[in-house]
Amino acid sequence: MCQLCAAKASPWAQGRRAFLLAGGVAAATPALAQVSVGEASSLRKLVPAAQLEQAAGQQYGQMLEQARAKRALAPDNHPQLLKLRAIARRMIPDALRWNDRARQWKWEVNLIGSSQINAFCMPGGKIAFYTGILDKLKLSEDEAAMIMGHEMAHALREHARERIAKTQGTGALLSIGSALLGLGQVGDLAANVGTQLLSLKFSRDDETEADLVGLEIAARAAFKPEASVSLWEKMSRASEGGGPAFLSTHPTGPDRIKRLGDNVPKVAGLYQQALQKQPR
Repeated sequence: MCQLCAAKASPWAQGRRAFLLAGGVAAATPALAQVSVGEASSLRKLVPAAQLEQAAGQQYGQMLEQARAKRALAPDNHPQLLKLRAIARRMIPDALRWNDRARQWKWEVNLIGSSQINAFCMPGGKIAFYTGILDKLKLSEDEAAMIMGHEMAHALREHARERIAKTQGTGALLSIGSALLGLGQVGDLAANVGTQLLSLKFSRDDETEADLVGLEIAARAAFKPEASVSLWEKMSRASEGGGPAFLSTHPTGPDRIKRLGDNVPKVAGLYQQALQKQPR
């Protein structure tokens, strides 16, 4: 039986047609950013961005093929997928301001039928949601946007690139660096680090950056900033039931919820401005 069948009766029953996600001009650290996260780590430069993004793309493609073989990959007309893609379409233009490379990314959003509470954005803008995170947490559109913004922020701030630089050691970095000499090495890079991209445990600072950058991106796209707090309150309650996969790499807690609440007023003006620009 198709794993996506049970997802079709969720509150996500409406959506618009599929879309082509496009880029625009962006800056690495927006001068008008309302949240404060500082500069991205210079350590990430030890890992070539283009090669890591290509490796991530290969792993993402393999994951989609495996899901398709199990009849767990949502078709383009699936209501939940349409809604996720509509959210992404609103958010990507403002996401680009956080990383100049992102205007070159071929953004993708896909939905996988699985009971897992999980979602991610791989380097290069490859986004995936599992139906479990939408259905089990009963996410509103605004809360789903906060998850997407958070995951996009990990990619935009190149946290995976930084974590690999910190954890792989000199030998692996030299091997990755050799990819600069030719695309023949990209396959090795995918084999060596690609699978790690789905299970990397980011630092506390990484998580804080992703929370705040994602909050601002979502607010600029006219999603309610308060949804960031209600989302993590739901995550906290979900963790009491045994800890879903998402929380193994994105731990929750009262400090996280308070920090988001403290930053909601900082982006309230952006949200109000964005609301005025939304079609009525």
